[in-house]
Amino acid sequence: MDHRSEIREFLTSRRAKISPQQAGLPSYGTRRVPGLRRAEVAQLAGISVEYYSRLERGDLAGVSDSVLGALARALRLNDEEGIHLRDLARTAGTGPRRRHRPAPRTVRPSVQRLLDSMTEAPAFVMNGRGDVLATNALGRALYAPMVDAARGDTPNHARFIFLDERSHRFWGDWERAADDTVALLHAQAGRDPYDKDLTDLIGELSTRSDDFRTRWARHDVRQYHQGSKPFHHPVVGDLCLIYESLDLTADNLTLVAYGAEPGSESDDKLRLLASWAAGDNGERQPYEPTRRSTDRS
Repeated sequence: MDHRSEIREFLTSRRAKISPQQAGLPSYGTRRVPGLRRAEVAQLAGISVEYYSRLERGDLAGVSDSVLGALARALRLNDEEGIHLRDLARTAGTGPRRRHRPAPRTVRPSVQRLLDSMTEAPAFVMNGRGDVLATNALGRALYAPMVDAARGDTPNHARFIFLDERSHRFWGDWERAADDTVALLHAQAGRDPYDKDLTDLIGELSTRSDDFRTRWARHDVRQYHQGSKPFHHPVVGDLCLIYESLDLTADNLTLVAYGAEPGSESDDKLRLLASWAAGDNGERQPYEPTRRSTDRS
């Protein structure tokens, strides 16, 4: 990934989404390209056109917080996009030799014990690239299709979504899962563009998946701390689970735990999944994948 290109494409993609009318500016005639012109962004941000043009060429080194805030307001960035802009600026000022402390490839024993103590909630720990580094028993059961698809390697959300057709059956809303995953990778790229494993992952997916390339070109960024996700599990069928994320700041990792509304059908199915995960002898039993009429194959 080229950091200057990332800055340029992020800024141009954001101004392309805003019409002069939305920004409260007059518009005359037909525009060749959608969105605001550079001069209009500069006017809204209170900076010179020359200075904004320099920023949009990818040079954010040394930009003050006040200018970044003015740009965020001019481009109507949401909270996640504003954080991403600041991440891009911070990285632009550090140079390629000062990199983030790499996330570990395994979890500490105390983190695994914490996961294992969560017996009624599927839970896992992942890094910013979407690698699933550890799970509890119910987490392995919930993500069985992705774990099995990894064939002994570290399961990765993006590889499963974009390179394995089974993901279309597993995710209750595949389009949303794909959008969210790419947006999370973009946010991670802003925080640490010199992560070689991340660069390799993005290169692999860009080469092998049209769906990924299309979404990567949008430059959407997002962070997800809580919400809900629909699944179609091969054993228990459709269920909708609520998730909460917790940053493990000491390790630069994230713990994600799922639950269901008490008394709901998803709650019953989650209990059924726990029974299947345990099996009669404490070992997970093999499953026979089910199919839906909406399967994509």
